[in-house]
Amino acid sequence: MPKPKWSTEENQLIQWLLEGDVSIQYQVHRDLLNADRPQLRQRIATEGWGAQFLQLRNQDGHWGRAFYQPKWTSTHYTILDLKNLAIAPDQKVIKQSISRILDENKSQDGGINPHVTIEQSDVCINGMFLNYACYFKVEAEALRSIVDFVIGEQMGDGGFNCQSNRQGAVHSSLHSTISILEGILEYSWNGYTYRLEELKQIAAEAREFILQHQLFRSDHTGEIIDKRFLMLSYPSRWRYDILRTLDYFQCASVQYDPRMQEALDILRNKRRQDGTWPLQARHPGQTHFEMEKPGQPSRWNTLRALRVLKYYGQLDIKNRNINTLGSLQ
Repeated sequence: MPKPKWSTEENQLIQWLLEGDVSIQYQVHRDLLNADRPQLRQRIATEGWGAQFLQLRNQDGHWGRAFYQPKWTSTHYTILDLKNLAIAPDQKVIKQSISRILDENKSQDGGINPHVTIEQSDVCINGMFLNYACYFKVEAEALRSIVDFVIGEQMGDGGFNCQSNRQGAVHSSLHSTISILEGILEYSWNGYTYRLEELKQIAAEAREFILQHQLFRSDHTGEIIDKRFLMLSYPSRWRYDILRTLDYFQCASVQYDPRMQEALDILRNKRRQDGTWPLQARHPGQTHFEMEKPGQPSRWNTLRALRVLKYYGQLDIKNRNINTLGSLQ
C-alpha cells in the first residue's frame, strides 16, 4: 500500500502523535502512515500503558476484585483496554484470564454473566466480551453459546438493548448496539465461522439502526438523545459516543452515508486551533491510572478523529495554527 501524502502541517501533527505512548505510535504507523511495525507492536506489552496494565494483574488471574468489579479496574475492562491498545494477541496471561471468565461466568442462557442474583446475561457485556475474546483468539467452541445468545437478543428495530431480556425494553439502545457491532467485527476478522452469515446480516441491520438515528438523534423527534453522545471521551467503556461509532464505521469499511454527515461535521468542529482534539470527558469510576487528562489535547481522540476523517475524505486542516504543537504536554 502506498504511503499517504501529508502536508507539512499534518506531518507536524503526526510527529506529535509519535511522541506518545508506544500503543499510539503503533496505531499511527498502521492507520495513518500505512506502515506495518510488528516490532513496535511487541513493545506495547513491555513498556508504557500496556506494561502498566499487565503489571497490575493479580496472582489469581484477575484484575481488580473479579471479572466485572470494580469499574473500571476489573478484569473485563482491563482486557478491553489492552485490546484497544492493539497489544499483540499472543499474550498468554490475557488468554488465561479470558479462559477463567469462560469457566466461571457462563450462564444458563449461554452468555457471559458476572452476576449471581441476575439470571439473564447482559447483551452489552457479551458484545464487549466477544470483542476482546475474538481478538485474543479464544477457541471457537467456547464462543458458540455466546454467539447463540447474542443472535437471540436482537430486537425488532435491528439493534440491541441490555434491558430487553430483563425489563422488557421495546427500543434498542445505542450503547448496547455499538458494543455488539464491535464484537461481531472482531469475530469476522479473526476467522470464526459459526453462524457468521447471520451475524453479518445482524451487523448490517444494527448499522442501519444507528444511521436511522443520524448517530445521535431521536428517530421520532429529531432531538439529540443525550448530549453526552457528542462528548469526546476515552476510554469509551460501555458508553456510546459519535467518535467511537464513526471509528467503528471506518474500521468496518462502511461506505459513506449522508446520515453520518452531521456527526462528521461535529467531530471536525471539535478540533482545536492547534490541530488536536481534546479529551472532553471521562466516565466516573475507579481506574488503574489515567492515560490522559480531561480538557487537555488527547492523542487518543486526535488519532481516532484523524483516521475517521481520513477514511471519509473529510480531513481539512486549513486555517489552523499547528505550530504550537511543540509546547503541548
